[in-house]
Amino acid sequence: MAQGTVTIFGGSGFIGRYIVERLADQGWTIRVAVRRPQRAQFLKPLGNVGQIVPIPCDLNSSAAIRSALEGVDAAINLVGIMQESGSQNFSNLQSQGARLIAETAAELGIGAFVQMSAIGASEESGSEYARTKAAGEEAVRKALPDAVILRPSVVFGPEDDFFNRFAVMARLSPFLPLIGGGHTRFQPVYVGDVADAAVFTLQEPKCYGKFYELGGPRIYSFRELMELMLKAIRRKRLLVPVPFGMASIMGSVAQLLPFAPITADQVELLKSDNVVSDNALTLESLGIEKHSAEVIIPTYLDRYRPGGRFNPN
Repeated sequence: MAQGTVTIFGGSGFIGRYIVERLADQGWTIRVAVRRPQRAQFLKPLGNVGQIVPIPCDLNSSAAIRSALEGVDAAINLVGIMQESGSQNFSNLQSQGARLIAETAAELGIGAFVQMSAIGASEESGSEYARTKAAGEEAVRKALPDAVILRPSVVFGPEDDFFNRFAVMARLSPFLPLIGGGHTRFQPVYVGDVADAAVFTLQEPKCYGKFYELGGPRIYSFRELMELMLKAIRRKRLLVPVPFGMASIMGSVAQLLPFAPITADQVELLKSDNVVSDNALTLESLGIEKHSAEVIIPTYLDRYRPGGRFNPN
């Protein structure tokens, strides 16, 4: 596809900033549709003057969504949350929001569309996060059969909410919990690789209508990921197995906090492995080289080391 104008819903988030930068480098004009445009101003220097424009968009408003999509050539929906807060709930954002965006894009004749979902999205999951991700996928495909669906495993990178979260905990606590014993398997994928997949599939008609599961070069248990993180920050901490039942109780209490370390819904997610399925289309299918967690995470977790990143010891 020739470069044109693209709307990126949720473009100021963790994955969005990397997609915005790549599309700007390729010459796209980018509308970043977010709740609070003032918080997306940091994206503007990633492009030329006027190339990246944050705009207000409430996913509960059909009029706002239509305004964000009118006159564009392509769209990407990255909206998603890991914890509910007030009106920001799983159903509104990940299911109904995705449906409204896709239906409006279809009405306006926008054929190039990428929906960011997640490995584990399933209507049968015990996690509402996973169920609403699945509902969002279904709604998008119903409105736009040629939409690309991307399902990454845990995404890591400098701004991630996985390794950074546990590194903060390790700096404050003498132990870290291993939910369910730490046996859940993950295939963490680098944010830059996910962004490359989104940019490529948006512009390649051969990818339209397909699902891609995005995972890194290696599968780890949750325990192994905690050990990898602790090695990167040069700290020793006791890893304590916590049964799922007890973890659910802890999550039910913790989720009342504004920035909960764990929620009951996240505990449900941890009951299922988060790895690429057999025979799935993957990063390799797109010709994208995977980046290893062992190589990348020490470059940004070093700030959690004793004495900070500039401590030579």
